[in-house]
Amino acid sequence: MSYLAVIDLGSNSTRMVVEELQDDGNFVELRRRKLDTRLAEGMDENDGELTDAAMTRVVDALLEFQQDYMMFDDVTVVGIATAAVREAENQAEFLDKVFRAVGVEIRVLTGDQEAYYDYLGAASALDIPDAWLLDTGGASVELVGIEDRMATNMMSLPFGAVNLSEKFKLNVAGVVSPEVLAKATKYVNNQYAKLPWLDDTVTLPIILLGGANRSLARLYRVQHGLAADSDFHGYEMTTAAVMAIYEKLIKMTRSEREELLGLEANRADIMISGLLPLVELIKRTGSNKVVFSSSGVREGLLQEYRMNN
Repeated sequence: MSYLAVIDLGSNSTRMVVEELQDDGNFVELRRRKLDTRLAEGMDENDGELTDAAMTRVVDALLEFQQDYMMFDDVTVVGIATAAVREAENQAEFLDKVFRAVGVEIRVLTGDQEAYYDYLGAASALDIPDAWLLDTGGASVELVGIEDRMATNMMSLPFGAVNLSEKFKLNVAGVVSPEVLAKATKYVNNQYAKLPWLDDTVTLPIILLGGANRSLARLYRVQHGLAADSDFHGYEMTTAAVMAIYEKLIKMTRSEREELLGLEANRADIMISGLLPLVELIKRTGSNKVVFSSSGVREGLLQEYRMNN
């Protein structure tokens, strides 16, 4: 029996999955781990470099994950990194630290590759022929146009929940001022305006990936008496419900958002910035519903691995 471990060094979280490769070529998930490591935190103030503290958090997480995947004989370990590492001035130093710690060479995905794997993972798990796909990470947003189940356009944009929050001070303890929020909103819209294929004359659902969007799903489910810890893959919300939650969040202090988020209180400082790309995409496209996917980059990699092995 052979096994594949995928470690994903995201801008906000470090993740791992361990999959068992079956005789028929399919995978069965055996382990899934996530630790909030905030790799992108402090990069703006650190001249575009990953901070020592952030790099240490990720290496510590990988050492912990290593204990999990090394329990399996004949395990192949694949490592990927996304926007924070992609943009980091000290990328080589960080990748060397990782290799010396766990012996894994990390593949740094380009923005287009990240968007492609998002598409491949979500499209293989959801039966939605036409949609927008939005993955809001810690330091980037991946946006894909899907038509007849094919990716027609894809783009990675250089903002996400962590760096938007830091850039525009959306992580203040009090209520975010309307002026500050307006500046952040203008920035996101200016980025979207560079994409002529974002056609607001066609109303399509938006497939959602990323931590902030998962938090949105859990928050909405809790408010409606549903289990927050169950698999929400395929779960739907109206965009009106999304907008109502966002309007509520922007009127709260950070401590009030912490209380509302409960077990995910550590996301209170990046929740507004994490939902802002979705909110502005809804306004621009006129979409009337969102669909949550638990299948994204890592699952896209698994699909590719299965096809090539």
